[in-house]
Amino acid sequence: ARIEDLTTKIESLTAASARLGTEIKNLEKEVAKNQEALDKATAIRQKQLAEFNAEEKDLLESISALKAAIVVLSKHHSSLVQVPRANAVAMAAMVQNQLQKHASLLQGVLSPSERRLLAAFSQAPQDYFDAAPTFKQSY
Repeated sequence: ARIEDLTTKIESLTAASARLGTEIKNLEKEVAKNQEALDKATAIRQKQLAEFNAEEKDLLESISALKAAIVVLSKHHSSLVQVPRANAVAMAAMVQNQLQKHASLLQGVLSPSERRLLAAFSQAPQDYFDAAPTFKQSY
């Protein structure tokens, strides 16, 4: 009777071993698929990060160039600083539109004080231009 019990136990454990072996193989396949998906997602994310960094660099360079151009133009062409009210309102609307359109890109670029300054300009652009050919706000 002991031999029969052991034989039954061996057969039961052999079946369990085969079942577990199959489960292990299936889980290994699943892990491999998950790793492949992770690798693809990582590659996509790295590509997106590189694109973002390139675009951010370009935007920062554009902002710097525009700031420099404004300074140079205001020194050499003081009449350019005297902006008619309608143009100031149009510029404010354009600034506000660009801030909303590119909010996620500008999130880390503009400091909170710069964001407040741009928001204030958007609300009351005429306050940022004197009758004299200088800006009330400094750069």
